[in-house]
Formats: sequence, structure tokens, C-alpha cells
Amino acid sequence: MTSSLMRNLVTGGAGFVGSHLVDRLMENGEEVICLDNYFTGRKCNIKRWLGHPCFELIRHDVTEPIRLEVDRIWHLACPASPVHYQLNPIKTAKTSFLGTYNMLGLAKRVGARFLLASTSEVYGDPEVHPQPESYRGCVNITGIRSCYDEGKRIAETLCFDYQRMHGIDIRVMRIFNTYGPRMLPDDGRVVSNFIVQALKNTPLTLYGDGSQTRSFCFVDDLVEGMIRLMNSDHCGPMNIGNPIEYTIRELADAVRRKVNPDLPYVFRPLPADDPIQRQPVIDLARHQLGWEPCISLNQGLDATISYFRELINNDAAY
Repeated sequence: MTSSLMRNLVTGGAGFVGSHLVDRLMENGEEVICLDNYFTGRKCNIKRWLGHPCFELIRHDVTEPIRLEVDRIWHLACPASPVHYQLNPIKTAKTSFLGTYNMLGLAKRVGARFLLASTSEVYGDPEVHPQPESYRGCVNITGIRSCYDEGKRIAETLCFDYQRMHGIDIRVMRIFNTYGPRMLPDDGRVVSNFIVQALKNTPLTLYGDGSQTRSFCFVDDLVEGMIRLMNSDHCGPMNIGNPIEYTIRELADAVRRKVNPDLPYVFRPLPADDPIQRQPVIDLARHQLGWEPCISLNQGLDATISYFRELINNDAAY
């Protein structure tokens, strides 16, 4: 191990997206410090790197400061699914504000480049469709989702204030609906919900009439966009997601065809503040990064279904 290696801090590195990022960085031959409090992260996601001389795992909550020497900070730590971020909304808000504040303070102290994993939820229930980075959003500041939506909005604000006041080298990435292996089976996200229900031969739950839309980006595509943004000269904010829009009913039909075409549907009322439409404009990513997703929903669902089938068959402890 030489001093010329890039030293990366990945907060939330044992989580769904974070662990895939850790894989890419380690495969690139870089040093990685993985920080996680295991609220939604799992040590099994990064077990292949335990004991590797370029990998270090630290159990830590980003709402508390930490002193480390790093070159780059990839700040992903925050529960991202409604089930988990609504479980303790005050903690979620603290993670978004204090966690980002602490990591930006670390970046200032050591001169590290800083990437914030923000979210399409900053757009709320959008009145502009599809959503470009210039759209300022339509968020219910007192709703049950606001702990996450507004938390990420203030996290973005902190990034740009640290840039203006202290010259911090920031990157802000707005992540749209992402799916793939290592999602939690109980995270309440629509892809994992449908797949787990289908594999267990239970009816697929549709909220509303299933006409609301999402744009689904496979995790490998997302991580590629994240790395390209970090390596670019563009600070963002930048949408990273798949611009192909599907209704929730279309997604349910696709999962059902792949697992069990005879499964029935059950219908439930729409959750409060659930966005009706979600689709990114990715012109900026195309022009600045040369990035666009290349893995189709069909391919991504096959990989994700295979992962959950093995998880359920092995009765893995989650």
C-alpha cells in the first residue's frame, strides 16, 4: 500500500448503494474507509473486503463528528426509503443536517473533495414534468415525508454555503429511484415490494390505481454516474437517474410476468404526499459526464429477482 493511493471515505458504505460504490472503488485499487451505523446498512454487504489491507470499516453515526485523513468524501449516510426514514423522522432530519455539517467540516479541515448523495425527493410532488435541475420543487414542509425531503434540501444548502464561504470542492448528485441487489426486502420501496411479494406468492399491492410514474435506474448505472460526477469539474446539482418513465402498474406487470403471471393485485389508498410523477431530465449528465444509463429495466429486474430469490431461499438473516 503506497501513499499515492486515493483515500476515500464512504459514509453509509455498508448500505445498498454505498456497498456497490465501495466495490467499485476497491476494484479500482483505491483505499476505502467505510463508515456506517448499521441502521439500514449490513456488514454482509461489504464482507468480501473485510481484512483487505486497503479497506477499513468503522462503526460510527455521522451525527457525531469524526477526525480522519481522507482525499475524498462520498456522503451517502441517510435512510432513503419511506419505511426507514419515517421510523424516526427527527433522527432522519438530524442525519441530513448534522451528518452533512460534520462531513463538510471534515472536508474543510483536510481539503477533501465532497460528494453529497442527494435525492429526487427534493422536487417533492413536482408541478414540472420531467424534472430538470433548475426546478425548485413542490415539497410539503409539514408532511410525513418532509424529514427526508427537507433534510436533503438543507443538506444541499449546506454544501453550497460551504463552497461559497470556505471554497469546499463539492459535488451534489440528485439520485432518482434506484434498484438492484442488496436492497432490503422490507424497505418499502416499490421494486423490492413487488419482487418479494411475487416470490412469496402473495398478491402484489398497488397504491392508488397504479398510474403514478417512476423512472428506475439500476444500481450499477447509478454508481457509474456517481463516480463520473466526482471525477468531473461540475459541482452540480446534477440528476442521475433513468429518464425512461414507467407507471407502477407497468412495473408490477413486468415483475409478475417474470415470477408468477397468475398473481392477483390488491389495491390500497395512496400514501400521504406520494409523488404522482417522477422522471429526471439528464441532459446535464449527458453533456458534462458523457453518462446515461445502459441497463434496461428487463435486465435489471432479472438481476434483482435472482438476488431476492437466493436471499429468500437461503432464509438470510436481515
